[in-house]
Amino acid sequence: MDVNGKVAVVTGSSAGVGRATAELLASIGAKVVVNYAHSAADAEETVEAIQAAGGTAHAFQADVRDDASCRALIASAVDTYGGLHILVNNAGMTHFIPHAELDRLTDEVWNDTFSVNVQGTFNCTRAAVPHMRAAGEGAVVNVASIAGIRGVGSSIPYAASKAAIINMTKSLARVLGPEIRVNCIAPGFIDTRWLRGGMGERYDQAKATASEHTPLKAVATPETCADAILSFIQHNVFVTGQTVVVDGGSSL
Repeated sequence: MDVNGKVAVVTGSSAGVGRATAELLASIGAKVVVNYAHSAADAEETVEAIQAAGGTAHAFQADVRDDASCRALIASAVDTYGGLHILVNNAGMTHFIPHAELDRLTDEVWNDTFSVNVQGTFNCTRAAVPHMRAAGEGAVVNVASIAGIRGVGSSIPYAASKAAIINMTKSLARVLGPEIRVNCIAPGFIDTRWLRGGMGERYDQAKATASEHTPLKAVATPETCADAILSFIQHNVFVTGQTVVVDGGSSL
């Protein structure tokens, strides 16, 4: 897909992987909707950075757990820019709970995690489908995690939700072709403000350990994840239903 002139929605793009992806897409000519749930100031900062670099973008608040909000988000892209070609389902959340502490995994924790990570991914994709089909082409990229493959990560519900995204990627790819391709990335440890905030004082040691035990001797960054997302959109045009692990080889 030639990204120049195409319209993209990136969920959860006020910071981290989402922001890096929005900025990368805009840098090569996409018109981007920067979605956020709560961080309006960060979203506007992302839009301003894109515009300062000569790109086109606007921010739109939507909680992906809510189907009506997802439909409004997609409508904002279509109404503003005349169509939709690209959707990156990056919005996600977790509760940082050690896996052995089963009694802390309340219904609220499960519902919070799955409603954003799984239902949100589905809601946005469903809302995007008719517009991508009308455009004659579409690329959806979901952001999962190595947690969904290895059963590790911030909590058991988080790992399970990311496994669900990987599985749903396959299901959607089967039913949305040939016009729409659906793929997924599964990052390992990512050097982000979000992860640092969740891990607190454990972050620096965890990052150092992850880097030491990775063949490439580093951890993922928002930018390396954005590069992998772009490859599914721009280059791998005969690939659908696949998940690429972006972890520097740490899961080998």
